[in-house]
Amino acid sequence: MELRAFQDLIDRTYGTRDAARGIPAAVAWLAEEVGELAKAARKGTVEEQLEELADVLAWTVSLASQLGLDSEDAIARYAGGCPKCRAIPCACPG
Repeated sequence: MELRAFQDLIDRTYGTRDAARGIPAAVAWLAEEVGELAKAARKGTVEEQLEELADVLAWTVSLASQLGLDSEDAIARYAGGCPKCRAIPCACPG
């Protein structure tokens, strides 16, 4: 599934509910899901890791929709490699 299609799917599935919660709540949910992903990455099973990654992606694109952003436009920042040095792999110091 393409990222734009995923954003559209999440918007059609949860958009009305997420918009009613508002942007601050979406940010809070996203932060909570990132924490759960961090825990799963350290101590979880592959299935738990995939579930939490999916939740992070869903809340990320939901937030993008609420902000009026297209997730494809956001990822374009990395289309040429590192956004600072433009190299693949990144050649930035440190």
